[in-house]
Parts: sequence; C-alpha cells; structure tokens
Amino acid sequence: MSQPLYHQLSEQLGYLTWPLFICAFLSLMIILERLALMIYELPKRDAWLTQLRQQARSATPEQRQALMAQISQGRSMLAKGTALLLSHAEQSRAMREEIVSLWLVKQKSKLLSGLKILHIIGVITPLLGLLGTVLGLIEMFDQLGLSDGPVTPSQLASGLGLAMNTTAAGLIIAVPAITLAHLFTLWAERRCNKIAHALNLLNLWLDGFDQALSIGTDSAAQLCSKAATCKEVSCHTATHDINQPATGSAS
Repeated sequence: MSQPLYHQLSEQLGYLTWPLFICAFLSLMIILERLALMIYELPKRDAWLTQLRQQARSATPEQRQALMAQISQGRSMLAKGTALLLSHAEQSRAMREEIVSLWLVKQKSKLLSGLKILHIIGVITPLLGLLGTVLGLIEMFDQLGLSDGPVTPSQLASGLGLAMNTTAAGLIIAVPAITLAHLFTLWAERRCNKIAHALNLLNLWLDGFDQALSIGTDSAAQLCSKAATCKEVSCHTATHDINQPATGSAS
C-alpha cells in the first residue's frame, strides 16, 4: 500500500516540508492570479481603440456618448481609464492629465502587486534548501557517531537524501518564481506605458486635436501624405486670407 503524498514528502524533506510546501503554494497562487490578469488585459479586449482610430476624427459630444456606451462593459484597465477620462471630459486638459496620472499610479501598483512576494519566495527557498542540506548532514554525522561498527550505505542514505532533496526542492521553487517575477514585472511596466500612451492620445482627442489617435500608428507614407495635405490646406487658407481684403475693397 502506497503512503500518502504528505508522508512521502516529509520523509524526503524532513522538518522543512511545511515551509517549502507553503512557499510552493503561494508561488503557484500568485502565478495563476497574474496569468488571469494577463488574459484580462489581452489586446483583443481593446479592439474598440483600433476602431476609434480608424473612424473618429473629432471629439463631438455624440462620439463621446457612443464611446462611453461601447466601453461601459469593458473590464480591461484601458477601458476603465478611458471611461474615467470621458467622465471628466468637461474639465481642462491639465486637470484630466492629473486625474489620469493619479489613476495610473494606482493601476501600476495593482499590476505589480504580489510580485515582491514572489521575489522574496525566490530568495528564501534556496536558503531553506541550504538549511535542509545542513540538517541532513548533521543527522548523517549523528548516526555515524552512534555506530560502533563500519559505516554502511544505509547509514549515509537518509542523511544525504535529506540534504540533497531539500536543496533540489528549494531550487525547483526558486527558479520559476524569480523568472516569472521578472517577466511579470516587465509585462506590467510595458502595459502601464501602453495605457498611459493611449490615454494621452485620447486626452488630446478630447481637446480637439483631430489626428491625435493616429499618432504612432501611421506609416511614413501616410505621415508624409498628411503633412502635404495640411501644408496645402494652410497655404490655401493663407492665400484666401490675403485675397479677401482686396476683394472687399474692390466692391
């Protein structure tokens, strides 16, 4: 009859079974929670921003209401930030920037929550493994000291097994914890930067800058075409302004 899993682990890890088990459990829960958050923040959930960039060219009250209705059910951070920005559309641009800045600080702390604990677990578990190694060697030497006969492999097996198993268990927990903590941190910082960039463009769009949502998305040819169009329009306007007084004086 096979022994329960806990008894097998306790025989292999000794006194450090519970500390290592708790570290492994916490690491797993944090990793699963971060993965769920990443799924919530997938780019496909923000498809409305791509549609807005293709269609919207001015922030009319009707477009604001339509955008509010479209993102009201959104659960991503960008959707919530956009809803916050639109709810304060009547404020000045500086005030909206301040509101969004405070909101982004809170969201960044949310994206980074739990990662410090994951870092700490990645640092502690190798030390716990080293402690298990020391305890295993102490146990082995105690058994050797109580023996009057020759040293046999069975006397060394339990102590060396405890020493090696705890070190391996600590490293097995630490390596994924540290690696994923760094990867999640990089993702969180990149996500915050993308959200801040999108909200800044939306803020300019609310302030009447028609082409704000196209900044950073147009190709070089499109940018040159838009620049030429703007130059042509400005030159036509300037010519019209110059000729207008002359026409008036002639009449």
